[in-house]
Amino acid sequence: MRTPQTILIACAMAVLALASTSSAQITEYQEQQNLGVEAHVGRLTGHAKDAEINYRRYCAGCHGNQGDGEGENAMWLDPKPRNFTLAQFKCRSTPTGSLPTDADLYDTVGRGVQSSNMPSWNPLSDQQRVDLVAYVKHFSDRWKTDKPGEAIPIPPEPAVNAERIKSGQVLFQKLECWKCHGVEGRANGPSADTLTDDQNRPIKPFNFHDQTKFKCGTADSDLYRIFMTGLDGTPMPSFADNVKPDEAWDLVFYLRTLQPQHSKEKEIAEQLGLKPINPNAAVAPAEAPAPAPAPAQNNENKPQ
Repeated sequence: MRTPQTILIACAMAVLALASTSSAQITEYQEQQNLGVEAHVGRLTGHAKDAEINYRRYCAGCHGNQGDGEGENAMWLDPKPRNFTLAQFKCRSTPTGSLPTDADLYDTVGRGVQSSNMPSWNPLSDQQRVDLVAYVKHFSDRWKTDKPGEAIPIPPEPAVNAERIKSGQVLFQKLECWKCHGVEGRANGPSADTLTDDQNRPIKPFNFHDQTKFKCGTADSDLYRIFMTGLDGTPMPSFADNVKPDEAWDLVFYLRTLQPQHSKEKEIAEQLGLKPINPNAAVAPAEAPAPAPAPAQNNENKPQ
């Protein structure tokens, strides 16, 4: 015979079971809605629902099934995998604080991220990669409310010369790049050991002296872009508001002189006898190019 107490317990369990089922159904519905996210790169359209298997096969081990950067391998990795739920990305063509374009994410999947455990996934087809971009986007609702920023313009790269390299060195000191990267670019500046990422985890500055490839590419334009957009989620800020667009090339050229491989920039620096900056010295403006000599005068027919 069932007592009032047992009936009450049975009713409570039924209510809890119903609530649990309802919650699971809501979660499943939300997941299905999110899997409707698309990505567009060129003529390709990516669909999140088509990338689930590839994500779990190639990405979840580091980034986690929920995209939170807590995959089973994450504890062994340095730097830590990106947390996609935050929708903050280092390699972008867009201003700091804004979402990257789909093409930015597509390029990152194909290129990988230098000095990290993120490899290149170029062996995947173009369609598989653009599907993965859509899947990465489905982890954050920010993609539903915000639009990617406009890609920053990159002016044509000027010819490198001694004046530009000296100007870049002045910028390196003035903007206090040395405080993280060190006076010789060896990642040993006075702030280097205190740096943390957006989740308060230790992070190391880039070592120009030991590495030939930048985190988001290898070309001068890639370094220019990093300098002007910053690396969101890290202490590396954007300097777009601090320098003129053309002036930023000077810093690119100077940073090339700090790298180990032979380059025209390094050759010019050696010819100049360029020394590392002195952080304690006052910042002096770079020398202006010498004025062109006045044209020679023809005195043959000049009245005496």
